[in-house]
Amino acid sequence: MKAASTTPRDGRATPPDPSWVDDVLLAGAGSGVCLVFDAPVTRDELRRLVGEAQDALTGAGLRAGGTAALCLAPSLALVAHLLAGWRTGAQVALLDHRLTPFETEQALGRLGSQVVVSAEPVPAGPARGFYDQRPTVRARAAGSPARTPHALVQLSSGSTGPAKIIGRTAADVVAELGRYARIEGVPRAGERIVSLASMVHVLGLVGGLLHGLHAGVKLAFPERATAEGILATVAAGREPTTLLGVPFHIDLLSWVAEPPRLPQLTGMTTGGELVRPRVYEAFTSRYGVRLGSMYGMTEVGVIATDLFGAHRPELTPAPGMTLRESERGELLIATDASPYLNSDDPSRWADGWLHTRDGGRVDAATGRIRVLGRLDSQVSVGGLKVDLTEVEHTLAELPDVAAAVVVFGSSIEAYAVLREPGAPGAAARLEAGLAERLAPYKRPRLLHVVERLPRTATGKLVRDLAALRAAASGSAAASGSAGASALPGASASSGASASPGAAALPGASAAQ
Repeated sequence: MKAASTTPRDGRATPPDPSWVDDVLLAGAGSGVCLVFDAPVTRDELRRLVGEAQDALTGAGLRAGGTAALCLAPSLALVAHLLAGWRTGAQVALLDHRLTPFETEQALGRLGSQVVVSAEPVPAGPARGFYDQRPTVRARAAGSPARTPHALVQLSSGSTGPAKIIGRTAADVVAELGRYARIEGVPRAGERIVSLASMVHVLGLVGGLLHGLHAGVKLAFPERATAEGILATVAAGREPTTLLGVPFHIDLLSWVAEPPRLPQLTGMTTGGELVRPRVYEAFTSRYGVRLGSMYGMTEVGVIATDLFGAHRPELTPAPGMTLRESERGELLIATDASPYLNSDDPSRWADGWLHTRDGGRVDAATGRIRVLGRLDSQVSVGGLKVDLTEVEHTLAELPDVAAAVVVFGSSIEAYAVLREPGAPGAAARLEAGLAERLAPYKRPRLLHVVERLPRTATGKLVRDLAALRAAASGSAAASGSAGASALPGASASSGASASPGAAALPGASAAQ
């Protein structure tokens, strides 16, 4: 297949060759099942649905070199319209269905999409792995043709700041599928993936949907996104099955005291944040299967993996990926061009290197990498460097804590979800645990106990201070309490006052 790489003088990009959809994604036997939602979908049926969606898109004015945005929940309709847009030769942007109408309009304004595919909001109730969407296709008068040759446009998760607009060419996506084909432990033809990851984001999109279609792997989605619903979907098939999700799903499944016998389950692959040792051990001991890690970015897809847990916490670079460690300890990835459509910031891409903004180490002897967390997680407390990732992992590993986030405002602040809300003595145990494991200057000055932590659409924990404080205020309002009282021995010289749902921790350095 071919992919354009030039932009004519009129500002319009030469569209990518649409043949990759049929040659790479929809090729193969027509009667075989490729997708499972509420019913199996064969390749022939998928081709028919893609054709119908393509008629609807072109009827709304979409042409090769045009732009479309899909605002659909996980569904067969989302798959059909995505492939149809690409088959038309258009640039397709994916927007998460959970965005508010205001956020969606803001995104469409930034993207300049000519055609929008949307549906009614999903009904309230327990989360589902897929929905029955009835799409509406409409032309958008303010839209404009594509100005870059990218086939896929995504917004970053925004877990550490405003979302970035990221573009990938068809050739780049096909190259990533080639990397998947060469990674040991990735599901192959005749096997099955039960995907818990969002199709709007790179892990669920490429690692789940596109890899499944390309490699002949059956892809199934749970009707109910609960532990019981996920395990029921695994049990419904006979093929060797890999779960695909994020650490949130591992934690969810680890709470199942006695999982059913699942001989078809061969393992789970997780993307996103690092899996804490306690969660890793809980999952592998309960299910008796491998738990593998995958490190990637929306900008380039899969970067490094350890799908058998053989080198934890190190990962092996994916085939064809070149990484190095900068002087300040940042992981850099070699790429031919900047993936950003809305930024010329050299701190993100310069001289052929993509700046991950993740701290890391590259082992000169083995080539394996170790991801150390976000570089912006390092703060200065009284002239001493504190890695908030270290503090967060330490807090999250305490027996009473189900999940935690640590950020820096006027001091180090911790937000935690307890395994047993209201458990007697929990605050004292947290105090003792942190005092035992962290030097005084590293300890959080404020601890907010919340019902739940805000997460991005991909399940990553949000570290935006305003969002976290809103979650703390909401938890306090829901409980009818003005907030927890200060823990015994708390110093009044911290420079930060306790807010609703917060307790000042003793022993923290007054220099905070």
